[in-house]
Amino acid sequence: MDAKGIVLAAAKELFGDKDVAAVDRWVAAGYRQHSALAPDGPDGLRGLVATLPEGFRYEGARVIADGDLVALHGTYHGFGPDPLVAFDLFRVDANGKIAEHWDALTPLVVDTASGRSQTDGPSAVANLDQTEANRKLVTEFAERVLKGADYSVLTEYISTETYHQHNPEAADGLDGFGAAAAKWAEQGRNLVYKTVHRVVAEGDFVLVQSEGEFGGPVAYWDLFRVRDGLIVEHWDVIAPIPAELPHDNGLF
Repeated sequence: MDAKGIVLAAAKELFGDKDVAAVDRWVAAGYRQHSALAPDGPDGLRGLVATLPEGFRYEGARVIADGDLVALHGTYHGFGPDPLVAFDLFRVDANGKIAEHWDALTPLVVDTASGRSQTDGPSAVANLDQTEANRKLVTEFAERVLKGADYSVLTEYISTETYHQHNPEAADGLDGFGAAAAKWAEQGRNLVYKTVHRVVAEGDFVLVQSEGEFGGPVAYWDLFRVRDGLIVEHWDVIAPIPAELPHDNGLF
């Protein structure tokens, strides 16, 4: 079974069936946890699964596999009073066990600026032969535009004809992004990207995990869909970085 199959099977048994024993089947003894929701190691994950409430469920939207890394994008129902949109990233070791996990979660917003939900849109991975070209494009975009804040080069990376936006506060198109950025700046929430930690790519999907500020320290998780050499769609989660975590591994 490949890394994608391992992660999907483990996720079904752990978070669908709520089977605590699945930790022994799928999780490495040295499992490193980066989530703010659970302590480190297999025991921390066992404790989380054991306390999942009645009615808890996960609604998957898309899956991206890149070597030993597998990213899930979807919605959790039951972690709290409101659904949470999430990115989860797993690392699978050479023995076929899940060895590491990162995540970011944000409340689901019903009324969005674009009319699109935080998870809808294309989900099937396409154009696998373009994976590395798309990774290169999005990595350059992250460095020049997100980190470098050089918005004069936006049209070198983002389509001016089709740019579907799933951030709940931004409308479609470059004008929609510009209006949202201006509003955030007025609110003291400037988009500041300081460090790009990981870039995960498969076909036309590229996920970027970054660290920065947005009115306070945050984790940025940005998922881009690329078509014909330009970004045409964007989903994200912007999650505050907690002052304390239930482990010493950090959020990244």
